[in-house]
Amino acid sequence: MNPQLLWLIPILPFAGFLINGTFGRKLPRAAVSAIALLFTAAPAVIVAMLWNYMKFGNGPLTFSAVSGPWIAVSGFQVNFAFTVDHLTLIMLAVITGVGFLIHLYSVGYMAHEEGFWRFFAYLNLFMFFMLVLVLSSSFLLLFVGWEGVGLASYLLIGFYFTKDSAANAGKKAFVVNRIGDFGFLLAMFLLIAHFGSLDFNSVFTQISATPLTGGFLTAIALLLVVGATGKSAQIPLYIWLPDAMEGPTPVSALIHAATMVTAGIYMVARCHVLFNHAPAALTVVAVIGAATALLAATIGVVQTDIKRVLAYSTVSQLGYMFMACGVGAYSAGIFHLMTHAFFKALLFLAAGSVIHALNGEQDMRKMGGLWKRIPVTFWTMTMGVFAIAGLPPLAAFFSKDEILYQTFLWDNPLAKLLWAVGMFTAFLTSFYMFRLWFKTFFGPSHVEEHGHHELDVHAAHGAAIHARHDTKLVLEAEHQHAHAHGVHESPWIMTLPLGILAILSIVGGWVGVPLAFGGHNEFEHFLEPVFNPAMTAVTEHTATRGPEIGLAVVSVLAALLGLLLAYILYVRKPDTSTALAEKFKPLYSLLDHKYWVDEIYGTVIVTPLLAFSRFFLGYFVDTGLVQGTGGSLTAGTRSFAWLVRRVQSGNIRSYAGWLALGAAAVIAVVVFGLHPHLR
Repeated sequence: MNPQLLWLIPILPFAGFLINGTFGRKLPRAAVSAIALLFTAAPAVIVAMLWNYMKFGNGPLTFSAVSGPWIAVSGFQVNFAFTVDHLTLIMLAVITGVGFLIHLYSVGYMAHEEGFWRFFAYLNLFMFFMLVLVLSSSFLLLFVGWEGVGLASYLLIGFYFTKDSAANAGKKAFVVNRIGDFGFLLAMFLLIAHFGSLDFNSVFTQISATPLTGGFLTAIALLLVVGATGKSAQIPLYIWLPDAMEGPTPVSALIHAATMVTAGIYMVARCHVLFNHAPAALTVVAVIGAATALLAATIGVVQTDIKRVLAYSTVSQLGYMFMACGVGAYSAGIFHLMTHAFFKALLFLAAGSVIHALNGEQDMRKMGGLWKRIPVTFWTMTMGVFAIAGLPPLAAFFSKDEILYQTFLWDNPLAKLLWAVGMFTAFLTSFYMFRLWFKTFFGPSHVEEHGHHELDVHAAHGAAIHARHDTKLVLEAEHQHAHAHGVHESPWIMTLPLGILAILSIVGGWVGVPLAFGGHNEFEHFLEPVFNPAMTAVTEHTATRGPEIGLAVVSVLAALLGLLLAYILYVRKPDTSTALAEKFKPLYSLLDHKYWVDEIYGTVIVTPLLAFSRFFLGYFVDTGLVQGTGGSLTAGTRSFAWLVRRVQSGNIRSYAGWLALGAAAVIAVVVFGLHPHLR
């Protein structure tokens, strides 16, 4: 297979971005959709060819394309190169496959939105940077993709830029990610100083050849963890992701479920050689992951916005993946990354279908009784809910069970505590997801019908008839007309991706069925060429998989308990939840206000920084240095100009006087100012 095909994988989405970004405003929506879909589907086809070549065609374990030196300074060189191994293959399949389905869904979801062309241009740009990130063969090129997805997410989160909440959410995501990126930059500087390279192969070979441990590698690993906490929304930098729900729902599915937020997990897994030589950093990763999973799950229990529940669920599931990497179970973390992409993208898109059916309503308290009215959305979302709850034989049961099992076997005093945290989080996950399911689809309907909008719809149509030149008004009128008849199922272009993702949420975990359940854990074996040096703990316990069945039974019981509790509180005795919230009001308020973390950050960090910036930068730098220097230069220039004007008076007698004065000055210098030997 020609290595040059690797360049086409990211270049094709970038071409789609350029075409739609440049000409999309003038193109019909069908053409914009076709361009976006074509330039997303083509990379997926190339990735399928790579899979066939490397997995089934006896191809090499690593496949590279190098264009030549990118940076070469004083012996330091970074090549512009892409490398594909089995880890990259999995990431490419998730990004291009799930990404294409989300693009397809977006054609229907965004059909009546203004800025249709701009939305798809941004989606293609995001795909480009994400593909660069996972294909990169060096820390520097990975950082380019890392920063690029941050930029693209800012544009997509703030897509509705006329809304203050969306604009603020975009800025918040951008700023918080820059904090993490600062740690990533410092880590790269230390890598250059110590290893003289940023190439993955060179750095990891040096680390393996000289078994270093201790402070220096720990410092690099911890700085990389800072970057990962920002991108993958871990404590303390998770606060941007829930607010990012202000963007369109397909953005939430693509960026905040399937791709961008997993970049930190991918980076830690890619750097497993480094982290294995920094056990203290791995412990930090495991603790952060467990704490994040628990914190986000407790907040998700009381959320009423359907997308916010899924947002905190995403943060919690990312915590699981982080914990897996921290205990050295990298393949389990990537396995859960893949299954999470399936069921969480499904859940977000299904939530978008619910919102679409209810004409923009996101509050679960205003839903209920929808299962008969939007059956396709109901059944597909049901698969996602049962999958994320960890019920067998759906996808997350196998991937989450593997994480909990490896955590239980971790050779660390914290192992059993982190396992208990993970198990309790699994119970909370089941509870709040079935809470979402029951409140949305069952019980009495609290949906406000849209029939009362009939007059407004007809008025809008009348206005559109008299103003056919106003395309925006026509689209708005058609959009309102489509919703005038109440709750409705989404069109096929939205439900088709839901069906495919639902199937993947069911069978996606079957590639990782462990030995204890009669499988061979093909997923783990597939990643052995990448993680083999880091998988000793896994291979050591291969023969003692008996306890895994017992632990899996506990996990299933926790999920069933969450389902039962949600059923009692929100179906059987719906008034009980309100009574409990009132009885434990301080605890409920704590969770409802998300532990006041945003308020604490605002008071302790943001407000003092703003005050310092306004005083120091505003008063001393802006007023004193910038304006003062500018004012001094202006005054000096005016004074000099005044003197020049006095000299250039236009008076001949004045010129003669100045000439005589100058001649006298020259004679004085010659007579009295020269060295005595020259007189």
